[in-house]
Amino acid sequence: MAQILLVLFYLLIPFVILHLCHKFPFVNKLGAVFIAYLVGLIVGNIGILPEWAGSIQDTLTTITVPLAIPLLLFSSNLKQWKSMAGKAMVSLLIGITSVVAIVIAGYFIFMGKGMADLWKVSGMLIGVYTGGTPNLASLKMMLNVDPDVYILTHTYDMIISTVFLAFLMTVGKKFFSLFLPAFKDDNMEEVEYTNGSDPFWGIFKREIFYPLLKAYGLTILIFAIAGGLSLLVPKNSQVVVVILTITTLSIVASTFKKINAIEKTFESGMYLILIFSVVVASMADISRFAGLTPGLFGYITLAVLGSLFLQVVLGKIFKVDVDTTIITSTALICSPPFVPVVAAAINNRKVILSGITIGIIGYAVGNYLGFAIAELLKTIQ
Repeated sequence: MAQILLVLFYLLIPFVILHLCHKFPFVNKLGAVFIAYLVGLIVGNIGILPEWAGSIQDTLTTITVPLAIPLLLFSSNLKQWKSMAGKAMVSLLIGITSVVAIVIAGYFIFMGKGMADLWKVSGMLIGVYTGGTPNLASLKMMLNVDPDVYILTHTYDMIISTVFLAFLMTVGKKFFSLFLPAFKDDNMEEVEYTNGSDPFWGIFKREIFYPLLKAYGLTILIFAIAGGLSLLVPKNSQVVVVILTITTLSIVASTFKKINAIEKTFESGMYLILIFSVVVASMADISRFAGLTPGLFGYITLAVLGSLFLQVVLGKIFKVDVDTTIITSTALICSPPFVPVVAAAINNRKVILSGITIGIIGYAVGNYLGFAIAELLKTIQ
């Protein structure tokens, strides 16, 4: 009975968090993921979890992320990727190149500064700054990152990304206009993008929930196929095979219109990420954080601000306009949901579509790129 109650707590607490975000604007500003981490840290460090909680935590962290990935990627659109405007594609390549270059440079700068397994942190930073939180969670599993390191990395990421976002939404455009050309594209249509203030609401309506059941069934099928393939490789490679197989099959599935058009698949995936966030936070030991911090905050700051600086430099060379540069950096560093917010702040809704597309591409490539770079750095440490 106690085990069932603990499982129900982990499964339902994100619903409570989302309800609070829906009801109280100040809670919503903090963000559901942040609240999930906070709740998890409190529960895990006040001594109320039983000794056997570890087995349940391991099970939930093992299944939530692999099940979340297909749901997050079903709404992506390969055809839309192909139709991206030339300058947006150039900006995407510049943005990803900047993130990879700065994270690798930062690895050598901070190597030997008190952080164990820095190559794993580097892989997670590549993932989160080309994709987002789902990629961070995936790479945590693929690279077997310690929960304490994962939580602290994401905590610092949220702090620095908040400052980064505030800069872009206030003086960023005016400052970067000193170096980059102005946005000019009269052929692009202005997009009135609104995902609603509560994108999770309405998920249980019959016309939405019934099609979602098909997406859930396909998700389980993809998970099963990936699990079966993982049995063909050594045990230490099984998690990697599972995650990359799921990512690949999910992208392929997204090319089918009947799957791509299902509403609320992304929100369903994010709900699973919230469950993962609560669980993994409850596994972290706050008393160990002090020994993990040397250099980590500096490394993450360098990754965010350094990649933005390099992106502006390369944007100047390749003549990418200021608005496209800002929206690309937003999509990669902060993820697609922030694109419409920043687009409104810089008074240009024409960049919303390309910004969201860039962010979705980031979700898709983040797992591959983060794992590849981590393994590369591991071989040369």
